[in-house]
Amino acid sequence: MTRSSSVQTRSFTLTLSCPNRTGIVQAVSSYLVEHGCDIAEYRQFDDPVRGRLFLRVQATANVEVDLDAMSHDFAPVATDFEMDFELHPDRDARVVVMVSKLGHCLNDLIYRWRAGALGAEIVAVVSNHEDLRPMAEAAGLPFHHIPVSPENKPEAESQLLQLVDDYEADLVVLARYMQVLSDQTCKALHGRAINIHHSFLPGFKGAKPYHQAYDRGVKLVGATAHFVTPDLDEGPIIEQEVIRIDHTYDPRALQTVGRDAEALALSRAVRWYCENRVLLNGNSTVVFR
Repeated sequence: MTRSSSVQTRSFTLTLSCPNRTGIVQAVSSYLVEHGCDIAEYRQFDDPVRGRLFLRVQATANVEVDLDAMSHDFAPVATDFEMDFELHPDRDARVVVMVSKLGHCLNDLIYRWRAGALGAEIVAVVSNHEDLRPMAEAAGLPFHHIPVSPENKPEAESQLLQLVDDYEADLVVLARYMQVLSDQTCKALHGRAINIHHSFLPGFKGAKPYHQAYDRGVKLVGATAHFVTPDLDEGPIIEQEVIRIDHTYDPRALQTVGRDAEALALSRAVRWYCENRVLLNGNSTVVFR
């Protein structure tokens, strides 16, 4: 299926996964050639443990093609090989960023977006606090303040999901958003919400993670970008970043280094997702860098 209807484009990306068997690559290639498409980039991964094949193909056509029509025409091939597939138009993905009070990840995403290095268009910032409104509005981004409390949490999340729909967002990024989303909201955003965690999961959960790291004498500081799921901080991992440190780093220095790792891991995960390079593989991911 395609992300949007009646898309006319000369370039697109096909991603798919299916049980591995002979003839898949030939069937895909033949279909693209028969529809006047050239393959610009081809990536494949055969998972021998799960017995599945994962494919990412960037293709171009001499004339504009209708992705809805192509999806319909490709359906018999997909059915024959039991494929889960998606056709992605060649356009910047639309991203809603959620934040609380810490701005380092938002600042990094804004910088990369404005530099044209994110592969996405940030369309709005949503927060349960007002602290980062100046940063968002200075970048020309709409800022939506949705306070969250135990009493209004369902209403607040309903507002959030409505904003996601209103902005036609392809991706929601939790850039240090310090609220746990309900199971219902996690399911509504399945496969299109990314969170950044301040460690290699599942270590150092909860409050003051860098103080915990200091107390344990860690030698590596890391961060993990993963999909959001109802299981807190247990979603499929997209990217991890690590920075080596030593005994001279106090909690404040660890926090500074850790935030660098968070920004790096998150920006890579967002870019790869928006370039359609991330495919879910059970509880893990395939990332065609």
